[in-house]
Amino acid sequence: MMAKANEASAMEIDDPKSNSSDHISPKFSINVLQLLKSAQMQHGLRHGDYTRYRRYCTARLRRLYKSLKFTHGRGKYTRKAITEATVTEVRYLHMVLYTAERAWSHAMEKRQLPDGPNARQRIYLIGRLRKAVKWATLFSNLCAIKGDSRTSLEAEAYASYMKGNLLFEQDQNWDTALKNFKNARAVYEELGKYGDLENQVLCRERVEELEPSIRYCLHKIGASNVQTSELLQIGEMEGPALDLFKAKLEAVMAEARSQQAVSLTEFHWLGHRFPISNAKTRVAILKAQELEKDLHGPAADSLPSEKKLVIFDKIFTAYHEARSCIRGDLVSAGNAENVKDDLNGLDKAVSAVLGQRTIERNQLLVSIAKSKLSRRRDDKNEKITKPEELVRLYDLLLQNTADLSDLVSSGRDRKPEEAAFAEECELKSLAFQAERCFYLAKSYSLAGKRAEAYALYTRTRHLVENALQKIKSWNSDQKQMIVNELTTLHKESRSNICIEHAMGIMEQENAPEKLSKKISTMSLDGAGKKVEKFLLEKLDLYESAVGDSNVKGVPRIEAFPPAFQSIPRNPIVLDLAYNCIEFPSLESRMKKDRKGFISRLWR
Repeated sequence: MMAKANEASAMEIDDPKSNSSDHISPKFSINVLQLLKSAQMQHGLRHGDYTRYRRYCTARLRRLYKSLKFTHGRGKYTRKAITEATVTEVRYLHMVLYTAERAWSHAMEKRQLPDGPNARQRIYLIGRLRKAVKWATLFSNLCAIKGDSRTSLEAEAYASYMKGNLLFEQDQNWDTALKNFKNARAVYEELGKYGDLENQVLCRERVEELEPSIRYCLHKIGASNVQTSELLQIGEMEGPALDLFKAKLEAVMAEARSQQAVSLTEFHWLGHRFPISNAKTRVAILKAQELEKDLHGPAADSLPSEKKLVIFDKIFTAYHEARSCIRGDLVSAGNAENVKDDLNGLDKAVSAVLGQRTIERNQLLVSIAKSKLSRRRDDKNEKITKPEELVRLYDLLLQNTADLSDLVSSGRDRKPEEAAFAEECELKSLAFQAERCFYLAKSYSLAGKRAEAYALYTRTRHLVENALQKIKSWNSDQKQMIVNELTTLHKESRSNICIEHAMGIMEQENAPEKLSKKISTMSLDGAGKKVEKFLLEKLDLYESAVGDSNVKGVPRIEAFPPAFQSIPRNPIVLDLAYNCIEFPSLESRMKKDRKGFISRLWR
């Protein structure tokens, strides 16, 4: 009997139609990092939008539940557990993975709140990270059984990364967090040695994103000599895996600023000292001053222009935050005149510093535009600067300088420092006017208007000479730099004056030949070509049809043959009243025939 039973069981195993649970299931393969990176970049995380990514994960899960018929009841919720026996195809693993991603993105969404998460929100944030760790661990366990070796390794690295994030946010167990991050890094380093090129690049990027978190854990343990400045440089890297590290670093820096802000009791500006009583105002001003050190420090020359523009944006945000706090204090100051005077003075000083940084930022934009002005178009996607754009930037600089000069000159009791600053604004305004006139002349020159360009270059030379004459009596560190720029501008203006003069004479010499050539090409009708207006329709306008170099196309005199026109003709008279008139009877006037008796008989 036992032999027959064994034989029967063996037949069931060998039978291809058998539904036995002992049948060997195939191993599933998922490129976890590539799948997640693609989904993150396409659905919000390219711009740090975790809300959009969370909604995508929710929609993706809904589609997976529906396609797998793995819904949790129609009316009453009945939870279905995902076990080893449940995973019959790869979409079940996707379902577990996107559930972990949804919980993680929800936690990061709370982390990115404008004022940071409060105590209640932070508890919820940590709860979502715990949920992400739970699903990531389940994903790792299922992949260890149902997935191939590479998928199992990637799932293990993903679970280690999620565990490290949870401990990183909790500010505890730094040793365990460090161990998890190192495990994830080791796996991605090994995976980066194999596979296609795209996968290798993704693994190397993930290793670079994990490195700052590892260094920060070592810093907290005390096993590393990493300085705060190095941590700040690490925080400037980009990537979704670094957002939690950046938030943690920003919280640490905010705490450090609040401690340093206790000593910042006064704001010094042009000989004035304004007391700062609000802690938020102190922190905002201190943050702006720290960022200004990056722009004016010894390492400022090595910073790329794009990085400087980002720092300027952060400085503007900090000063605007300080001004909003100051104005809030003004509203709550009541009738205390001394307090109001101090707050108004502080607001004026912060606004003036903000105006100075705005001028510096616009000057940086001018230098970027000048570098692209004479560059040839090597790349098809590269945008070349036009002189009109520089004219617009100098208009902004002139407006900023005028606003700053008005702000400084608005006080009653002016100190010598304020008078010197107003003089500096005036001299800078003269230099900006000369630069603006120069690039305006260049735009006219490119348009072929030689007379206008010659006049504007001449005007530029006079403005430069006037500015140099006034700068001689000015004592400042920036004097030599401005003098060098104006001297160069004077030389370029003089050379361009000669060029425009020569080009004008050459065009004037060739004008009769060009005029006769263009007149010879004039067409009577211009058949087959669309024309806005013919010459006979523009006789009242003083415009050159053939002598102007900007005229495009061949001018046409009149449309020929002429189009049909409606002309008046004699009216057609139709007597419509004839049929409506009732004429009187004329029978009484008609002559009647007299007939005899015999004629009546013949009727």
